[in-house]
Formats: sequence, structure tokens, C-alpha cells
Amino acid sequence: MSEYNIITDDQITRGDATDAYFERTEEALNAAEKNPKVVAEVTADQFSTGEFEVFTGLEDAAKLLARANVDVDALPEGRLFDGGPVMRIEGEYLDFARLETSLLGFLSQASGIATAALEARTAAPTCKVLSFGARHMHPGVAAVIERNALIGSVDGFSHVAAGDLLDREASGTMPHALMLAFNEDTPKNAWQAFDQAAPEDVPRIALCDTYTDEVYEVEQAVEALGDRLDGVRLDTTSSRRGDFPHIVKEVRYKLRELQREDVEIFVSGGLGPEDMRELRDLVDGFGIGGYISNADPVDYSLDLVQVNGEDLSKRGKLAGVKEVYRTRSGNHVVKPAKNPEPEDPGTEKLLQPLIRDGEIVRDGFTIDDAADRAATDAEIVGFADAPYEP
Repeated sequence: MSEYNIITDDQITRGDATDAYFERTEEALNAAEKNPKVVAEVTADQFSTGEFEVFTGLEDAAKLLARANVDVDALPEGRLFDGGPVMRIEGEYLDFARLETSLLGFLSQASGIATAALEARTAAPTCKVLSFGARHMHPGVAAVIERNALIGSVDGFSHVAAGDLLDREASGTMPHALMLAFNEDTPKNAWQAFDQAAPEDVPRIALCDTYTDEVYEVEQAVEALGDRLDGVRLDTTSSRRGDFPHIVKEVRYKLRELQREDVEIFVSGGLGPEDMRELRDLVDGFGIGGYISNADPVDYSLDLVQVNGEDLSKRGKLAGVKEVYRTRSGNHVVKPAKNPEPEDPGTEKLLQPLIRDGEIVRDGFTIDDAADRAATDAEIVGFADAPYEP
């Protein structure tokens, strides 16, 4: 058992991380000596809605399902979708029934985080965007947050242990606690202590809103660090923020007055895409926290659509095996698999082989490849008001 109330890898792999009614289902089917051959589909919306989300979490899902005797097709990680199945599973039902809870959890949270990250990324396409939100969630899932934020095309993140797992360098400079720990009226000594202790490759970005007016603290930062100052960060609490764009303009004016237009301005503190669109022409970068880490999961469900070769479904779902296509113009088309493929030139079938006979048949799941797909699809389908070019 885990000391921190974390479900272990072994519990997930064995299928113990399941809902109780799947155990009851197994008992009932075993008692009746039934184990039908089924096709199951994972969907969020039955039909195309025009509101696209990012499909991710596939690496963990593939590892889980590879231990079952099933065949699986799925969208590539990072693809955008707005309806129809994102995954299809074929096999005997009892081989994967108790894995449904973990499977949907892997996909749902990851896809929600990646979608929110892409919303933030495309809201400020020319600015640096970092994920700062791991502190809002259980530390056991920090790497899940940061991996999927990267797939959503942010530039980096702040969590050290996640960086170790993902082989990426965590970003960040200083909290308000550093200034307060010096217990002085000015943050100058704290900034200078940071400058003296931090490795040379760490940017000198001074947090400038601890004690007094942001413009005044920016002026102090220039005095304290001189040419070594790379940037300033404004993390003004919302209760004191007022007109944030106006504050940023004042800071920019002061930097011009000091002949330090090279100093970059970064902002953080409860910001989302609407704030980013308002500020993107005024700043150089954003730290985005809860908007990414606390994103609503994508509401996937897994439904049987064929049992022993017969098309069927629960009420409100679509029976039978389906295929999903992306047209060259960005439309998303859902059709019965037995129907002919669309004849439009450039149409792409999105569900691709993932597992055959318990073996993963797709190449490695790299963050960069998935992020490239998300960025490319965002432009094709018109995901946001400004396309992101990686």
C-alpha cells in the first residue's frame, strides 16, 4: 500500500482499480458461463459538435490494454476530435471489463488537461507559456499534468519531479516567500541573493509585487541587478490587481524610461485564455496555473456496440462499429464502418491500429510528436482565434 493514499501500479495493472459493479458483472457472467465477443467504443460525443478537444492519455491506456487479449484501434495521441469514437476495443468482454475504470481515467483527465493547455497556448501564440498548476492537484499526478500540458503545446512547466520523469528541465525562479524570508522593507537583498546562488543558465527574473507598487519594485530590480536582470514577473493577487493591462503598460513605460526595454515582462496569478488575449500584446510570457491543472476531464464513456457479431447499443447510443474521418478542409466525419469511405480527396481515417493480439503495434508515444499533431490540427480545424505555429 502507498503511504500517500495513491493507487499503485500493480493495482491498476491487475484491474483492482475498478468500480465494484464490474466485479459483480464478472461474477454474474462467470456464473452463467458467458463471455461474449464484443466491440466496445470510447466516445465523448456521438456526433460531431464543432467543439474540438485533444485526445491524449493513450500511452498509459496502451500499456494497460496490452495486458489484455484484445485488439485496439485509436486516434493518434494529440489529435483533435469533436465526436465519434476515439478508441475501439475488440475481444472477449471479460478480458478487459474490469479495466474500464482505469482506462477512462487515463484518457479523461489527460485529454482535459491537454485541451485546456491548447486553449491557453492558442490564446497567446507569440508569448512563452508555462504550466504552473501542479500545486493545485495531488502530487502523485504531477507528471500527468505536465506531460499533457506539453502535448497542449505549452513551452514548459515548473514541477521538478515531473521533469525528472519526463526528461525535461523544470522552469521557475522565485516565490514571494524568498522576499518575505529576508524580513526587510525592500526585496533588493533577496534578488541579489538569488542572483549569487542561482546557476548561470537560470534566467534572472525578479518577482516585483511583494511590498509596494509594481512599477516601483521593477525600478528597484533594475537598480539591484543591473545588466544581469533578464525579466520581471508580476503575480499581483487579484484582490489588488485592478486594471492589470494598465499596470503592465506602466511597467513597460518605466523600463523604456530606464533604457531597459530588453527586460521581459511575465505575468501569472489565476489567469486564463480571456486574460491572455487581453494581455498578449503587452507581455512576453505567462505562467498559467489552475486553468490547466484543474481542467474538467473530457467526459468519455465506454459502450458496447456489437455483441457476438450483432450490432446493438444502450438507449441513446449508436449501435454498430464506426469509423471517423478528417477531411482536408478540417471536417470531422463519423460513419458506420460498413459504409464506403468518403471520397473527398485528402480524407484521412483517424482510428489506427494500436494493439493486436496483446502487442502494441504503434511506434513510441513521444510528447513532441503529439504536440505537433495538436498544433497542426488546431490550425486545420480553427481551434482558436489565433493559430499556433510551433
